[in-house]
Amino acid sequence: MTDKPDTISGTGRITTVRRDSLTFDVYDDGPADGEVVVLLHGFPERASSWRLVAPQLHDAGYRTLAIDQRGYSRGARPKRRRDYRIEELVADVMALVDAAVGPEGRVHVVGHDWGAVVAWGVAQQHPDRVATLTAVSVPHPMSFVTAMARSGQVLKSWYMLAFQVPMIPELVVGRLGKASDRQLAASGMTREDLDRVQREIVDDGALPGALGWYRALPLNKPRDMRLKVSVPTTLVWSDGDIAVGRWSAENNHRWVEGPYRLVELKGVSHWIPTQAPDELAEAILDRLGSASTRS
Repeated sequence: MTDKPDTISGTGRITTVRRDSLTFDVYDDGPADGEVVVLLHGFPERASSWRLVAPQLHDAGYRTLAIDQRGYSRGARPKRRRDYRIEELVADVMALVDAAVGPEGRVHVVGHDWGAVVAWGVAQQHPDRVATLTAVSVPHPMSFVTAMARSGQVLKSWYMLAFQVPMIPELVVGRLGKASDRQLAASGMTREDLDRVQREIVDDGALPGALGWYRALPLNKPRDMRLKVSVPTTLVWSDGDIAVGRWSAENNHRWVEGPYRLVELKGVSHWIPTQAPDELAEAILDRLGSASTRS
């Protein structure tokens, strides 16, 4: 697939963006002339996970583009495992960036969970296009991988291996209210967000594509994850996160060469955008204020 977007539909403000044969839904809000903040959701979530954070960015004068990513947008659900490699996910975001600000413009990038992984990839591979990076919950890929050997992170990440099994995860996650429901609830997800998973992921048919991100992990290029990040960066991590341990958060600075800050939220679960939106918005705005796309 090429990196250039085919077309943009919508008048004036983007509602969808195309990349080759795929069409992505984009929720464009805030001041039309504001600096652009790209919001990347995690698993198992969609762009709606930013519903409590985005308005606070709008009030500060920023324009947000929250995209339903590959596997989630109805028009962007390829079947092959290889279609969900990081390089493809990054290229999807860059198609959106090009459509929004042109081939030389810069944006602020914010990502949670898997969206943070993609955000790190965008900053690694396209630092000239990224004004700032705010990663939520998930640190730099090398910090995460290194933590597997130096801490108990491997025990927290057991599900990544489980998701490699064909069909079984679809059957388990597709029956919320049973084992999967209990597991997500144990991670801190609220009843409201569990209902959203059922409606937006399971009922809407997004689950196979969402799991494709995990199943493509063995196909990613190891050398790409080793790149350090040079853009101004903030990692927002919560001490109640059962998926990402403290070691990788506290050692994340080793893979960031630009200005860096770690923001630790106390007593908050992994689901920071919906459970601590005010604190997250404050951390994002603090980082956005450190650099301008118009400088």
